[in-house]
Amino acid sequence: MTPTLIGLVAGLLTSVAALPQVIKTWRSRHARDLSIWQPLLLSVGVALWLIYGMLIGDTPLILANITPLICNLLLTAMKIRFKDNDPEQDEETPP
Repeated sequence: MTPTLIGLVAGLLTSVAALPQVIKTWRSRHARDLSIWQPLLLSVGVALWLIYGMLIGDTPLILANITPLICNLLLTAMKIRFKDNDPEQDEETPP
């Protein structure tokens, strides 16, 4: 396997890893159990990897970061958008 092929396979796997969460959140229309920090921080990190890949002209690095960036931005947006759809957690009242 060439380094480019390894990079493309790794990028494909990390790219599709976020899709199940995006689909589940979209279908359920709630994101209560999703921390806003996880997709937000991943978006920033992936955007920086994308910029880095562009600066050094590394095609696998560029391609590997486009889909995760979109997915994590979508998750962040859905966390904000579906906030009103999330049922409040039951708080126990002291006896």
